Amino acid sequence: MRDTDSFEVTIPVGYEVDDLPDPVDTDYSFASYHSKTEVNGSVLRYTGTFEIKELIVPVCRTEELRKFYRTIASDERGTVVLTSVAK
Repeated sequence: MRDTDSFEVTIPVGYEVDDLPDPVDTDYSFASYHSKTEVNGSVLRYTGTFEIKELIVPVCRTEELRKFYRTIASDERGTVVLTSVAK
């Protein structure tokens, strides 16, 4: 299973991007997750892909599975910081 999200937001006039979340690339044999946020002119674009490769994860890999989902949770809390442009 693969789920891909893509969102575009127009940055309001009078603001510029001050800080973006770091891109995330995590890949395990059972799943992968990739995301990035970028700016092109006045458009802020987020893209993310979540892929499940194996439906069953052995108990011995539970810690890897936890780490994988913690990475996703942390990324989902990422924020873009805008600042007012002085005129």
